[in-house]
Amino acid sequence: MFDGLTVAMVTPFQGGALDLEATARLVDGLLEGGVEGLVVSGSTGEAATCTLDERRTLWRFVRERVAGRVPVVAGTGTNSTAESITITRLAEEIGLDGAMVVTPFYNKPTPRGQVAHFTAVAKSTRLPIILYNVPGRTGTNTLPETLAQVQDLPNIVAVKEASGSLDQASAVRARTGLTLLSGDDSLTLPMIAVGATGVVSVAGNAAPRQMRALCDHARAGRMREAEAEHRRLMPLFKALFVESNPGPVKYLLSAMGILRNELRLPLVPVEPATEQAVLAAARAVGLPLAPEAQPAARA
Repeated sequence: MFDGLTVAMVTPFQGGALDLEATARLVDGLLEGGVEGLVVSGSTGEAATCTLDERRTLWRFVRERVAGRVPVVAGTGTNSTAESITITRLAEEIGLDGAMVVTPFYNKPTPRGQVAHFTAVAKSTRLPIILYNVPGRTGTNTLPETLAQVQDLPNIVAVKEASGSLDQASAVRARTGLTLLSGDDSLTLPMIAVGATGVVSVAGNAAPRQMRALCDHARAGRMREAEAEHRRLMPLFKALFVESNPGPVKYLLSAMGILRNELRLPLVPVEPATEQAVLAAARAVGLPLAPEAQPAARA
């Protein structure tokens, strides 16, 4: 159920609060662009600085706006097993379609601790679970051998692999039966070539049609067409990670007139050089920018 293009949604803010009007614009645009799933309150959604009440409000709003057209998955993982269980149960109570559970960050659990954490969260809910391995953010790599120990839990169904290693992705495919999803936009094509069936995408917030085309071509084995899309999108993939995600993509979405360029501390808006790079990449892809979209002046 998590194959294809899933977008890790940004969370729009206005004046420090959730901006549900902008959220509606974003969700509608993503659905029109052909996304096949949404992750709400992941790292791209600044979940670390959102309260439980804000998550509840956002999840209900997105679920109602989507109205069953695609699966809506909540990012529910934290570095506390008990808190992760509480948040996952909330997602189930609200009626979402799945939960994404990141490897616990900061604590740096051993493989045995990771297995215990994932098992406890999985057994607390009936929701299908995507495990999320992103060692660049968590400080800990969840290895294929670790995933193999939890794959028999019936509701652990997929892994978002963002280690950046195709060798590791290949090992996940060889050692588990989990659905493999790319966690890096720039590796979508090679990941599908080694057995992934889709991507959890940041770039898809701004370029859903193009990312859907890339996924469709690759899944159908039309590798020449997939490579053409990959090459066309590559400057955008790079520009969106010049600074910490979601700073660049939020700036781009603001330049497209979809939401405000507002992040929560400790994240701050991107630098003018990054704005220039993002706008240049967006224009190269042909994304619709507002006429006034220009890099901001800094004193």
